[in-house]
Amino acid sequence: MSGNATHPMPDDELFYRLDGEKEVAEAAFSELYARYGGRVYAYCLRFLGNRDEAQDVYQETFIRFYECAKQEREMTNVPGFLLKIARNLCLNTRRNKKRTVEYEDYLTSVQPSSQEKTELLNLITTALDMIPSEYREVFVLREYQGLSYAEIAEVVDSSLSNVKVRIFRAKQKIRSILAPYIQEISE
Repeated sequence: MSGNATHPMPDDELFYRLDGEKEVAEAAFSELYARYGGRVYAYCLRFLGNRDEAQDVYQETFIRFYECAKQEREMTNVPGFLLKIARNLCLNTRRNKKRTVEYEDYLTSVQPSSQEKTELLNLITTALDMIPSEYREVFVLREYQGLSYAEIAEVVDSSLSNVKVRIFRAKQKIRSILAPYIQEISE
């Protein structure tokens, strides 16, 4: 692919090249995959909480992304588009799978750690599992993916004010869930 190391090709140009000749398309896909693969996988893993499911959704995300390049479509935000595909696939996966493990069973399966930091991270993960998915989703996009409120609104197809409210409520719920544990750890 043409383009030198000091001036990488913009995402939208790479996206449009996915519909080109095989060699050009593969190079463009490899570059976009390298840029955003880690981010998409991390999102899927945080959303689903299961490595195997996250891996499946992650791979399906890039397959669908590649297929979308074959359609006539304007592309202005490649990472946002990838996360939107991943989000929809995660929602479908969650909808199609019923949770069979009770919350108490989950707690007993978590191996306790002697380090407070690890314990706190486990508590945060558990708290994320306990809040409603519409709050968890925007919280993960903001805190773990580092997206702006506007980017989150685009990914979840919601208003900016709705996104801000959901993030605020997610933080409130997580704080209230963690309060007793934080107090216990600090004593």
